[in-house]
Amino acid sequence: MATARREVHTQVSPITVQHPLDPLTPDEIEDAVEILRADRSLGKRVRFETVVLNEPPKAQVLRYKDGDPIQREAFIALLDNDTGSVYEAVVSITGSTVKSWEHIPGVQPKIMLDEFYECEEAVKRDPAFREALRKRGITDIDLVMVDPWSAGNFGIKGEEGLRLSFARCWLRSSPTDNGYARPIEGVIPVVDLNRMEVLRVEDHGVVPLPPNSGNYAAEFVREFRTDLKPLEITQPEGPSFQVDGRRVSWQKWELRVGFTPREGLILHNVSYLDKGRQRPILYRAALSEMVVPYGDPGEAHFRKNAFDVGEYGIGTLTNSLSLGCDCLGEIYYFDAVMNDSRGGVMTIPNAICLHEEDFGILWKHVDWRTGQAEVRRSRRLVISFIATVGNYEYGFFWYFYQDGTIEYQVKLTGIVNNAAVQAGEVPKHGTLIAPQLNAHIHQHFFNVRMDMSIDGQNNSVYEVNTESEPRGPGNPQGNAFFAKKTLLATESEAQRVVNPFSGRSWLITNPSMRNYLGQEVAYNLVPGENVLPFAHPEAAVSKRAGFMAKHLWVTPYHPDENNAAGRYPNQHPGGDGLPAYTKANRSIENTDIVVWYTFGHHHVPRPEDWPVMPVMYTGFSLKPVGFFDQNPALDVPPPSHHNGHCHP
Repeated sequence: MATARREVHTQVSPITVQHPLDPLTPDEIEDAVEILRADRSLGKRVRFETVVLNEPPKAQVLRYKDGDPIQREAFIALLDNDTGSVYEAVVSITGSTVKSWEHIPGVQPKIMLDEFYECEEAVKRDPAFREALRKRGITDIDLVMVDPWSAGNFGIKGEEGLRLSFARCWLRSSPTDNGYARPIEGVIPVVDLNRMEVLRVEDHGVVPLPPNSGNYAAEFVREFRTDLKPLEITQPEGPSFQVDGRRVSWQKWELRVGFTPREGLILHNVSYLDKGRQRPILYRAALSEMVVPYGDPGEAHFRKNAFDVGEYGIGTLTNSLSLGCDCLGEIYYFDAVMNDSRGGVMTIPNAICLHEEDFGILWKHVDWRTGQAEVRRSRRLVISFIATVGNYEYGFFWYFYQDGTIEYQVKLTGIVNNAAVQAGEVPKHGTLIAPQLNAHIHQHFFNVRMDMSIDGQNNSVYEVNTESEPRGPGNPQGNAFFAKKTLLATESEAQRVVNPFSGRSWLITNPSMRNYLGQEVAYNLVPGENVLPFAHPEAAVSKRAGFMAKHLWVTPYHPDENNAAGRYPNQHPGGDGLPAYTKANRSIENTDIVVWYTFGHHHVPRPEDWPVMPVMYTGFSLKPVGFFDQNPALDVPPPSHHNGHCHP
């Protein structure tokens, strides 16, 4: 087991706003909602999908100095349940005025957290649903679990213009039982979320409930391992980072921590101190979209294509973290403040975890002639949040290293989505993980939007492939190979996929800034695990999640281009987001650019993934290439021996 002796917890929803990019405070959310309610005479049937900071223009933020006056605005998206209409507004909180109000036709906002609860209640009281349960011998409605799923868009007649959810249902055997062990197969209530009524209950035939429980909680484990000794993580002098409001300083790193209900954790103004100058690397970085395409074509399952950012809001589903469980050591927590769908304030305490970790060897060399050894221990700064999306958990981790490396990692765990099958059935599009329980084959695609600022706003992108030199006079032994750089000058040229066989990566450079060797300063986007989608290019999910088709996209910065699948992917027919942004094939050379990286995790379920899945990892890194004149971690001090943690 691991223990930690002390935590640092500070409420950081600032009463006084310290920077133009600080998230809205509770008072600001309340003020923005009331200003808009009064100005537009909004009724009780209006839901507030989003109330977030309307981020100021980039040039204004970059000019900001501590103490300058700050004008605060809120961006608000709302849904009128009576008409199904969606509106967007910009509210000046500082000026107590509505600056803009616009009707957005033909879109559906994300399914809001309040709607999840209301949808479950509507399904449970529906007579047709109860009758479908009775056919299966289910009589205790309190033990039924209903997960509202997004409906997607399959061009099916009669679904146009309706705000729909196709619910999935399971049955607990007791109040604390893992209900996901017993799917109520074939029963799908279809709910009109505007009216919060069940339109129909699809019944694709009775399949017996799987016979086995899938309990994993401590109360159900009869015997624990007894050979684990304590592993203590202590920092007796406290952490090495400093926090001032939303600004974090650690070693030579500096950044700001943001948060939205849609994206979750946001990083602003990431920079590294080098030779007395704070050198910018990223202006803004956040998860832009994610989608989980499932591979079962059956009538009851073909709709399973969840956009967990754009259809649900990954930030809204963030966990409240606890010391000794999700994070270890000296921890600083940031709370997340957001709106509920009625315009009230909702706070998730301890939503973001900030701490340090030991990460093995940073660098080492032994001079075998003199016997002199030099070794440095690596530590990294961790900024993370974890979200629960129904059955699944996703942990999102940004890591900052002493050598200037940045890593983004997603940790996947929770309970695999499943379906009941007949006894003796061997599923084609999944894996039998327990008797009569099928876990469908699926993929997870994530897209991270990175507004780059490598030593300044104007950057370029090169693709780097390693090539073999043809054998000949210049390569008589056939051993030669070299790295070849190719400029990606336009948006179409920059739509690329990974190629591990050529060691492909992408170099983001600043053409006007050079190191002492005369090289353009740069950061390299290094792919990790990745995969392409297996869904057909004409499949509904392929059209709606067009960003999956390419791993790299690069666009010139535009303040309205923030979402890889578009602002409103819920029930959208497709083509929005990156495919639409890049149609103009704009120049991306030596300009203010945004790099979008898509990475996929391919999951063929295993019996070992049941009843709760061991963590799986996926992500990428950004590594300095010529950004520094030499190893920037030479000044990390040698490890001390006096504390007993390093033995001579």
